Amino acid sequence: MNGAASLSALADAVGLSVDWTDVDGRPQRVHEDALVPLLEALGVPSANPAHRRDALLSLRLARQRPVLCTTLVGERVQAGPADAPCLWEHEDGGREEGRADAHGNAQAPARPGYWTLSCGARSQRVAVAPARCFGVPDAVKGRSHPWGLVLQPYAARGPHDGGVGDTAACAAWAQRAAIAGADALALGPVHAANGIDAAYSPYSPGDRRYLEAIHAAPVDAFGDIALQVLDQHPALREKLAAQEDATLIDWPAAAGAKWAWLAAVHAAVSADPAAAEDLQRFVEEGGQALERHVAFSHPHAGVSAPLYRFGQWVASRGWRRAQHLARGAGMGIGLIADLAVGFDPRGAEADAAGSARLQGLVLGAPPDAFCAGGQVWGVTSYSPQGLHELGFAPFIALLRAVMRDRGGLRIDHILGWQRLWVVPEGAGAGQGAYLRYPLQDLLNIAAIESWRQRCIVIGEDLGVVPPGIRQTLAARGVLGMDVLAFARDEAGGFLSPRAWRADAVAMTGTHDLPTLVGWRRGLDLGWRHRLGEMDDIALQAQAAERAADVQRLDLALGQPAGNETDVRLAALEYVASSPAALALLPVEDALGMAEQVNLPGTVATHPNWRQRLPVSGAGQTLEDSMARFAAARRRAEA
Repeated sequence: MNGAASLSALADAVGLSVDWTDVDGRPQRVHEDALVPLLEALGVPSANPAHRRDALLSLRLARQRPVLCTTLVGERVQAGPADAPCLWEHEDGGREEGRADAHGNAQAPARPGYWTLSCGARSQRVAVAPARCFGVPDAVKGRSHPWGLVLQPYAARGPHDGGVGDTAACAAWAQRAAIAGADALALGPVHAANGIDAAYSPYSPGDRRYLEAIHAAPVDAFGDIALQVLDQHPALREKLAAQEDATLIDWPAAAGAKWAWLAAVHAAVSADPAAAEDLQRFVEEGGQALERHVAFSHPHAGVSAPLYRFGQWVASRGWRRAQHLARGAGMGIGLIADLAVGFDPRGAEADAAGSARLQGLVLGAPPDAFCAGGQVWGVTSYSPQGLHELGFAPFIALLRAVMRDRGGLRIDHILGWQRLWVVPEGAGAGQGAYLRYPLQDLLNIAAIESWRQRCIVIGEDLGVVPPGIRQTLAARGVLGMDVLAFARDEAGGFLSPRAWRADAVAMTGTHDLPTLVGWRRGLDLGWRHRLGEMDDIALQAQAAERAADVQRLDLALGQPAGNETDVRLAALEYVASSPAALALLPVEDALGMAEQVNLPGTVATHPNWRQRLPVSGAGQTLEDSMARFAAARRRAEA
């Protein structure tokens, strides 16, 4: 075996894909110079060709019986000696007897859950999964073609939200949408940050298992007590009011003001025995994991440990109440959480993961439809080996945390459950490679947890999509995402809504795309030009291509170019009329807003994650948009 061959074999053994296909269908191969730092980061010495054979042998010898294996109900799993009696013991203490067949395999129970299989002298933990995840029909109970809104929590304005949105404002949006007939309100991520700075992004969290406390709603939780605190601190009231009046969020200033208010409220309610008892119960239920999170996170938030703990409690209560109000208003699903693909390498989740996380590697994407130059996101994740060694415990705990008090979960970049583009820290996107993950194991666990929480599962399956993964996800009850901008035929025309997937969520756009109005005006192209990402010639070419796309969309809509509002509403109806299991309308498109939420590949040059919803004047626009969207969904039933 020569050095080059052994390097490729070593990469394959550790789960790196040397060969892959790009978004345009062209075969690509990772250069050997890029493989060496990737392998070194994964703990596999490879720089010296003489050591590669030994490293490959060690990897093969390290493969052993998993801590936790996964299977489907009724399937057979490796148990032990042939024709030996077996015992299945459920996590709740329930037991079922079985027997290994002539090949040493035993049939899994019909009851999903986490079991211990004992056969002879062998014992194995087994996650037994249902065939599919909890689905939209299970949630909405007979109502066909449901729909909902997509809301960025920080953008939602409400009384006393402190300028960053809060649980009460989101609950009010859910109730308003429910009155219009909506079954869901999908939210952007509300994970705990690793401190709040000017470049804050909800997709770069410090710990996805916990909540960002600045979205807590003190008045909703404590009523007059929280308002009296503001009466006693007029300067703080003025700071909060200034943030609430702003069009763009000043994250450090807003976070500082909100924490100051939470601190004053904490002092005011600390003498209340009922509140103290409830807080203590919350802390005890959170156990050592919560305390470790608090210990690591509170210095980054710039607050004391008791205050940070209090903030987690108030935020948790608030989101539980928001889901209760959403369901009470008639929503079949209610709140849909958003799970970011990774976490800050310097955050609390990374600290808790220890050696189970990727070391020295961050996540990103090769060139795709979102960003022609590829992306480096600056977040990391768990390693496949780390998940196996811990019996998937971090993944299980994560799903339980983000599904709690929710009716659905959107998984950002679910393609990462099969493979993630990993890049050495400090390197460019082109120096990365795909790292394989155990898709079937992750899907089995997700199916178990989704039924326990009665939580639908949506997977963002956009970008460079591996062959067959959409079919695999659909078979397991994970909804894909069909987005208007990408719903094209081979000639570039827009697909008829009837050709969209029934096992997906239909959407007019996402947080990474221009709004309907902004796309039509070419605002995203103007931003790229002003930022120096394209010259005048490139801008002219891109603008001409966009104009042709606008004409294609008008043709598909049967809408001659003209009134911007009429065209926008026609696009809403177009998307809503698809056979999708669920249709979601971003609030920005419902309100006819022009600027997009996030411009991928930018940090401080575009106001990403800072735009608040309009203060007034948008009420009728919203009602008209929801009415048209809902009516088109009803017509899709025919």
